[in-house]
Amino acid sequence: MSNVSETTAANTELTSQYSAQVTGDLERNLKEQERLGEEIAALQVQLAALRHDQAVLVSIQQALGVTAEPTAEPTAEPAAKVPAARKKPAAASTANKQAKGKKPATSRKRTAKKSTEKTPAAAAPAASPTLVDLVHGHLVDQREPRSAAEVTTALAQQYPDRGIKTTVVRTTLEGLVAKNRAQRTKQGSSVFYTTPEAADAPAADEEPAPQSS
Repeated sequence: MSNVSETTAANTELTSQYSAQVTGDLERNLKEQERLGEEIAALQVQLAALRHDQAVLVSIQQALGVTAEPTAEPTAEPAAKVPAARKKPAAASTANKQAKGKKPATSRKRTAKKSTEKTPAAAAPAASPTLVDLVHGHLVDQREPRSAAEVTTALAQQYPDRGIKTTVVRTTLEGLVAKNRAQRTKQGSSVFYTTPEAADAPAADEEPAPQSS
């Protein structure tokens, strides 16, 4: 009886050990499955994101007119992203083309601006004659000497907007005399002015005196 009891107790103990070991192994197995399942789910999410990015990049390449090299279909392993270096040159090339296409318009604007700046404005009105020229010209047109007051009156009628004054005209006449462009003669208390050209004109117009027989 004692041997049977000992054998039964040994079997029970052994069964308990195996049961505990199997239970532990089962728990570890379930945890490992759970861990792998979580990793697989995460990888599937990453794979879906990569495939989405691939579709977007292919669409951009087509829109840019870039012919992409054919790539093998993704196998069980996750497909790698299209290298950024392949996308950026295409975008940069398109940006350069667009920039080059815009340069002529900018150049035309600058050319138009320069041509506008270089276009000569309306011709400026001729400068008004100086008072010296007016006084001298008036004396040349006259056959007889004129006083400063007479010259002032004549010029004031011709150029009413200039506000010609007698004192200024007299000063101008004296300046002409100093430069030998006018001559001064005095009759009583009055002073008259003429030019050498006007003074010589009457003599040229005089008829020659008849010769005595």
